[in-house]
Amino acid sequence: MSRSIPAERAPSLPALTSLRTALVMILLCGGVYPLTVTALGNLLFPEQATGSLLTDNGAVVGSKFAGQSFQSDHYLHGRPSAAGYDPFSAGGSNLAVSNPDLRERAEQASQALQTRYNVLAKDIPVDMLTASGSGLDPHISPESAHLQAERIAQARKMPVAEVHSLIEQHTEGPELWLFGQPRVHVLQFNLDLDARKSMQ
Repeated sequence: MSRSIPAERAPSLPALTSLRTALVMILLCGGVYPLTVTALGNLLFPEQATGSLLTDNGAVVGSKFAGQSFQSDHYLHGRPSAAGYDPFSAGGSNLAVSNPDLRERAEQASQALQTRYNVLAKDIPVDMLTASGSGLDPHISPESAHLQAERIAQARKMPVAEVHSLIEQHTEGPELWLFGQPRVHVLQFNLDLDARKSMQ
């Protein structure tokens, strides 16, 4: 003779339905969907899916989308980074334009750049004074690049006209001719500089 499960202990139909639904959604959203998107990404956009990495002599030296810190006079310098170029701390300073700390930081940077490049404050491009929203912007304006041309030429003992020409070659236009401003990719430019040196 079989024993019946008391009504209060038997799983209700809505509870079983909810459990099945949860398991199916976990399987779809936690397994099938991520694997499918990853596979499609690698198939359709293999470079972007792996981080858009840049290599030099077979060694990975960075990404197209993450700026790096360059301090040597031999290289083009990127814009300031509130994150210290740390991809795990990406972000801006979150200081308002009216914040005195931001004003003081910009004034100090302006004074240093005026001395270093022998220019007036009004001639310093704004991207040399301010960090980007992400703190990892890999680009600078062509104006910022050209301002550094003489320093690079002196450090590398090459004609300054050649540096200016290389900057022009590396100047990218707006996306789809509409979005964004002309810009120079700092890491790619510096890699090209080193490649030219090795060819001499």
